[in-house]
Amino acid sequence: MCKIESIPVLTPRSNSMLQALLQRYALVLFLGLLSSFAACPAGQAQDQQPQQQTEPNQQNPQTAKPAEVPQQTPTAGAPVDSNSYKVGPADVLNIRVWHETEFSGPVAVHQDGKITLPLIGDLQAGGLTPAQIEESITKALTRYVVKPLVTVTVQEVLSKKYYLDGEIARPGEYPLIAPTTVFEAISKAGGLAGFANGKKIYVLRGDKRIPFNLKDVSHGKHMEQNILLQPGDHIVIP
Repeated sequence: MCKIESIPVLTPRSNSMLQALLQRYALVLFLGLLSSFAACPAGQAQDQQPQQQTEPNQQNPQTAKPAEVPQQTPTAGAPVDSNSYKVGPADVLNIRVWHETEFSGPVAVHQDGKITLPLIGDLQAGGLTPAQIEESITKALTRYVVKPLVTVTVQEVLSKKYYLDGEIARPGEYPLIAPTTVFEAISKAGGLAGFANGKKIYVLRGDKRIPFNLKDVSHGKHMEQNILLQPGDHIVIP
């Protein structure tokens, strides 16, 4: 026969203890849920705060403050135009032939206006544009390379220069790689300095003195004196 154990009977004292434990467990559970609910809105508020700060600029772009553009200091020279610049003696060309390193690299133009390349020998470069020199090198390389891809750029402009002397912010020599007027040259050099007399400026071209009045030109008067510079010109600011 199976033995049936007696079922314990809760006494009034044990029953009250059990109720106290259940009440304490319910209180702990309620406090835990209450603290978790209180923490959620704060976390959501922190997550939403950056979005609320950026939404006004997104909704109304006109109110957004435009970024400040840094002012660039004018430089003496501009990129050489491969279709218009005429190469001269002492200029340095950068020649690149695709997958042909032996034909690639910097090449100086001789005083006779020619350049020397491996296997090819001398080629005329003086008086030609970089684009025309590309065609000449490409034609010469067809004897050694199948469909050569040639690129010619001017690495250094040394054949054409003008000079600024006297009371100017940055005196010295400047490369003449693009059409440049007297007014533009003075601006590129940072303008007049010290006690310069802008009315008595002149361009020294060989044995000629060409007057230039900066005040008149800056006011749009007598613009015929704002001439284009030529290689070797000296702009003198007394």
